[in-house]
Amino acid sequence: MKIQAKQLEQDLQSGKSVTLIDVRTPVEHDEMHIEGSRLMPLDRLDVDAVKAAIGEGGCCVVICHSGKRAEQAFKQLQAAGCGNIAILEGGVTAWDAAGLPLNRSQKNRLPLMRQVHLTIGLCVLTGSILALTGDKNYAIVPAIFGAGLTLAGATGWCGLALVLSKMPWNKVECGGCAKSSCSV
Repeated sequence: MKIQAKQLEQDLQSGKSVTLIDVRTPVEHDEMHIEGSRLMPLDRLDVDAVKAAIGEGGCCVVICHSGKRAEQAFKQLQAAGCGNIAILEGGVTAWDAAGLPLNRSQKNRLPLMRQVHLTIGLCVLTGSILALTGDKNYAIVPAIFGAGLTLAGATGWCGLALVLSKMPWNKVECGGCAKSSCSV
């Protein structure tokens, strides 16, 4: 089941018992998130904690950047017997596009997706220049990044984003710790 951003906002404003579970990485959540959402990265999804958070008569809305990871979390939760679960269609991107409020970090950090774009762009450019001016075997570098982009586009999983989210400049303060993989 999917829910539109405006409908979710109405449900939250009306006082319905809605638990928001954000399955993005801590750095993505820190960049921007919906007020009251609980961070639980997809790789650390705790079914028991979600069941406890929903309680009786409540519902859970799973959130990610655009909807792909939320679909994966939805399937895991459904398989574990969690009921009354929905996915925020379009994720925080759709929430933002609808003009709804987001908590945004005041830190002067380059957003994770821009870090991914810069890394891929620089590696493809460097590999192409080296292949054209030096050894042709350097053509493997842009080919590898092209394959990675294809995989990310097809599955919604981006290994480079996960690696970058764990870099020292992306550490997130949360609950007294400074871990990039913190799951508060």
